Amino acid sequence: MSKAPSFGVIGGGSWATAIVKMLCENLEQVNWYMRSVYAIEHIKKQDHNPNYLSSVEFDVNQLNLSNDINETVAASDYIIFAIPSAFLKRELDSLTVPLKDKIVFSAIKGIVPETSLIVGEHFNEYFEVPMENIGILTGPCHAEEVALERLSYLTVACQDEKKAEIVAGYLGSDYITCKISDDVIGTEYAAVLKNIYAIAAGIAHGLGYGDNFQSVLMSNAIREMKKFIKKVHKMKRNINDSAYLGDLLVTGYSIFSRNRMFGNMIGKGYTVKSAQMEMSMVAEGYYATESAYKINKEKKAKTPIINAVYEILYEGKNPKKVFNKLVDKLD
Repeated sequence: MSKAPSFGVIGGGSWATAIVKMLCENLEQVNWYMRSVYAIEHIKKQDHNPNYLSSVEFDVNQLNLSNDINETVAASDYIIFAIPSAFLKRELDSLTVPLKDKIVFSAIKGIVPETSLIVGEHFNEYFEVPMENIGILTGPCHAEEVALERLSYLTVACQDEKKAEIVAGYLGSDYITCKISDDVIGTEYAAVLKNIYAIAAGIAHGLGYGDNFQSVLMSNAIREMKKFIKKVHKMKRNINDSAYLGDLLVTGYSIFSRNRMFGNMIGKGYTVKSAQMEMSMVAEGYYATESAYKINKEKKAKTPIINAVYEILYEGKNPKKVFNKLVDKLD
């Protein structure tokens, strides 16, 4: 039997914690980088992350914890990044160990603000990681339900099917079902866009729109997603697959969705800054909205929902007035 590859997880948030939990089901040791020395020491003494998914108990003998990203990257064959896209460049600025010989998977649902690239493209262009060594982890899946060991589904996308199967094999368990995809760029853009649509769903809820409108909003959102992704990466894909439609629905409707929560606060009258301050977690859709809006200025897909969210978050327009206009553009 061949030796298991070494896995490293970069990040200390809820998704990183959930991924480490999944890997620990199948591996004797997992390398785990997080910035917080306090969190590392807490895990070593109390067996759980003090800040995220604290119900998850770890066997610390399975964890190689470090607050040095270079140590974790050097020790790992496969590296899974699970930090907010807005902070990715800051983390990578301290990286001296080369990534080009590593297999890099992203569980980040965002666009790198400094380069306006999805994370996979960023690693390819700036860190010389070959596209066949880049993969994406996407849903439909909430970290909170992984913590509760509720049946969840992951999509593992990579141009190299064998590498996707290896990652899927080490993430899968009796409560995690993994599906393989070769649509690396499409699934990653879908993971980015669904957060914007979840903010729209939250704004609608905060404004008092009911379930009837939400269903129309989500059905328009999946068609809008299809148009956008087709413009940036044309290939044969079924937009109704779980990686696209399923992930959109769970993010748009779930009580665990931080993007929906953020949008709900905006709809209720919070300013962007006050909503961000009140939330303990990052709403990726906020940053994704600006990036997607700028990308679409060139691509020119018809995206009334993205445009509406952008106007509210970045142009300071009144949510009620913007949605009054949006409803006439939906069908």
